[in-house]
Amino acid sequence: MASVAQSRTEYREPSTKTEAYSSGVSWAAVAAGAFSTAALSLILLAFGTGMGLSSISPWANSGLSSRAVGWGAVIWLIVVQVIASATGGYLAGRLRTKWVAVHTHEVYFRDTAHGFLVWAVGLVITAVFFALAAASVTNGGTGNTLVSPSEGTAFGGNGYFVDSLFRTDRPATDRAETSVRSEAGLILANALRQPGVPAQDKTYLAELIAARTGLSQAAAERRVSDTVAAVRQAADNTRKAVALSLYWMFVAFLVGAFCASDAATIGGKQRDRVPV
Repeated sequence: MASVAQSRTEYREPSTKTEAYSSGVSWAAVAAGAFSTAALSLILLAFGTGMGLSSISPWANSGLSSRAVGWGAVIWLIVVQVIASATGGYLAGRLRTKWVAVHTHEVYFRDTAHGFLVWAVGLVITAVFFALAAASVTNGGTGNTLVSPSEGTAFGGNGYFVDSLFRTDRPATDRAETSVRSEAGLILANALRQPGVPAQDKTYLAELIAARTGLSQAAAERRVSDTVAAVRQAADNTRKAVALSLYWMFVAFLVGAFCASDAATIGGKQRDRVPV
């Protein structure tokens, strides 16, 4: 009896050590899957961007409509997440170490967690890459595109609306009115931050327009009101478009997380030679 008990003790001891001293996460497999996911995401996004640019045209009645391109971009983003995340999750499941004396449900949970970690790390890597690329482009174009506000030539996103304020049937050859346009741009920017245009700003801006274009004071004030309404509408359209794109990005990322987790369980079962 003593020999049997001793043999059982000797048999259980290695399994206890295996469970206690082995990590529940194979970070090498997670890193391999995450970098694979990030690389595939960048390649597929570049391919999709090329297809999108090829499908549009600056000419009227040519190429796909903006609505079709927008929905195509949404579908492609989901496809990118499915392919890249599933591939990275599967690699992590196949490359992770085999856990000894671990319950089947625990193995399933760990594989699912590995897939989720692959998706999360890959998403962070991709986000960092795009952030660095955007910073590089911004810093590289600073010397050529940005103009000091004192020169009065930078109107931000309201440049078109500022120009429309000073349109006239008698265009002047003198272009020394940049300071006036810059001031008008600041007034428009301030109007967007408030429920309405302050009365003094509206009157002052109408006087500037009347002096430059030859319009009457009443016509200049109507032009100010119409332009402010157009600016607000453009800002609201931009807000809605950005909000809709963020909603679809959330759906795409959620699908990517699910695909990575599920693919990791499939890869883990094949790694352990368990029938899928």
